[in-house]
Amino acid sequence: MEWAFVVLGVLIFLLILSGIKIINQYERGVVLTLGSYSYTLSPGLKIVIPIIQRVIIVDMRITTSDIPQQEVITKDNVPVGINAVVYFQVERPEDAVLKIQDYAYAITQYAQTALRDIIGGVELDTLLTEREKIAEEIKIIVDKETAEWGVNVTSIKMQDIELPADMKRVMAKQAEAERERRATIIRAHGELAASENLKKAMENMSNSGAISLRTLQTIEATTANPANTIIFALPTEILAGLRELFKK
Repeated sequence: MEWAFVVLGVLIFLLILSGIKIINQYERGVVLTLGSYSYTLSPGLKIVIPIIQRVIIVDMRITTSDIPQQEVITKDNVPVGINAVVYFQVERPEDAVLKIQDYAYAITQYAQTALRDIIGGVELDTLLTEREKIAEEIKIIVDKETAEWGVNVTSIKMQDIELPADMKRVMAKQAEAERERRATIIRAHGELAASENLKKAMENMSNSGAISLRTLQTIEATTANPANTIIFALPTEILAGLRELFKK
C-alpha cells in the first residue's frame, strides 16, 4: 500500500513540475487554456496549470528564410534565375500563433509570389541597375499582406541574378566595346593635349630665339661621333625669315 502512495506522490510531483516553464529573454509564451487563448507569458520562470493549459513558445528574434531560386521572365522576355532572403520578426506572438498555421513558411511562399510578379514587370536593365529598389518594392508588398499575422518583414535581399549563357556573352562583348571606346577617347584627349603643348613650346622657342640654341645643342650632340656628317640646306635664320614673309 505504501508503494502506491509513493507512486502517486511521484506522479503529482512530475505533474507540478510540468507546469513550471522557463521563458528565455528572446521568447514569448502563448498560453491556451482548454484550447482558448488566455494570455502571453513574458520572459522568466512561469507556472501554468498542467493538462488544462498549454504553452506555445514563439521566438521573437529576427529570422531569415531563403527563397529558392525562381525562374522568372522579365518584361523584355529574358529568362533569369533569382534567389533571395527574407528577414522577418514576430511582433505579436498571439497573432502569429492563432492567425496562421506556419508563419515562416507562409511568408516565404508569399515572398516568392511577390518576387515573380515584380520581376515580371521590369526589364533586365532595370533589374540589374535597381536591384535594391526592386527588393524594397517586394518587401513593402509582403509586409503589407503579412502585417495581420503579427509579423514584421524587415528586409528582402536579392542575392544572385543568373542570366542565360548567351546573354552573358553579349553583355561581355558590350562591356569590352565600351572599355575600348573609353580608352580611345582618353588617348585622343592625351594626344590633343600633347599637340597643344608642343605648339605652345614651338611658338615660345621661335619668339625667344631659343630654337637656334636648341639647334646648336643638337649639332653638338650629333658631332660627338666623327663619322656623322650634317648638311644644312639653309641657315635657320633664313628659314625663320621666310616663314615670317609667307605669313604676311
